[in-house]
Amino acid sequence: MKKENSAASIFSWLKVNAQTSNLTLTKDVVGVVATLAKVESDDLSRILSEFLGLETMLAIVCSSYEGINALEKYDPEGLINCNGGLHGIGSSIGKRINGRFVVISLEDIRPFVGGFVANDPQKKLALPKPRLPNGECPPGFLDYAVNMIHLDSKYLSFLTDSGYGLRETLFYGLFSRLQIYKTRNEMLLALPCIHDGALSLDGGMIRGRGMFALGSRKDVEVKFPLISGGSDVPPNYIETEEAVRKLNWETSKLAADKHREQQLLDYRKGKLH
Repeated sequence: MKKENSAASIFSWLKVNAQTSNLTLTKDVVGVVATLAKVESDDLSRILSEFLGLETMLAIVCSSYEGINALEKYDPEGLINCNGGLHGIGSSIGKRINGRFVVISLEDIRPFVGGFVANDPQKKLALPKPRLPNGECPPGFLDYAVNMIHLDSKYLSFLTDSGYGLRETLFYGLFSRLQIYKTRNEMLLALPCIHDGALSLDGGMIRGRGMFALGSRKDVEVKFPLISGGSDVPPNYIETEEAVRKLNWETSKLAADKHREQQLLDYRKGKLH
């Protein structure tokens, strides 16, 4: 909210404003990247947030392109209509969106399809551990970044129309196989098996093969929140979560099918007249 002239700030205002919470504008929006996950430590929060950068941390996540289309409108000349979409809402509350802002469509992200870790309540992705040339896992390797973020139960049960969750779409798209190590030295010793980048809790950063980020750490303005207290996942959550995910997906598909049938019916009625 402190980022007053950002799209994320205006969306956050909309989310907490009861009078506008049902706008078509926000119907397809899942949330802002920074609010969709939590992590266990401040060191992890800082390094993950710095890696993604402020623009991505403030990105608005939509289920599909339909949501993106609702956020910004254009006039016949192709210029932004400042009275429509988020720009219009911003104008009505005395805020103006400065520059560009990132919006992510989950349906257009290629998901991870390799399955999940067995019996894991967080539905972590079944990614093979990195291996050094001698076949051993590198010392200090903690996990992949995509598996070190924690999803609250409401986001664990979220599914796109294609049946994929946030971890295998959004966060795999953002982090891919980014590795996390305890220390910079351990990360550097693991270079032979680092392909999609790596981070260390003491500030080391490799953005990709051969791309090292040096210098002092940035003051991170927006970070992932920390997990507070115990897990909100009950003992029988795995079975319940599977049932909820399936039900939500089936309900979503049914609504989409109903909408298409209604459009077809309206079209046929129009042809008859």
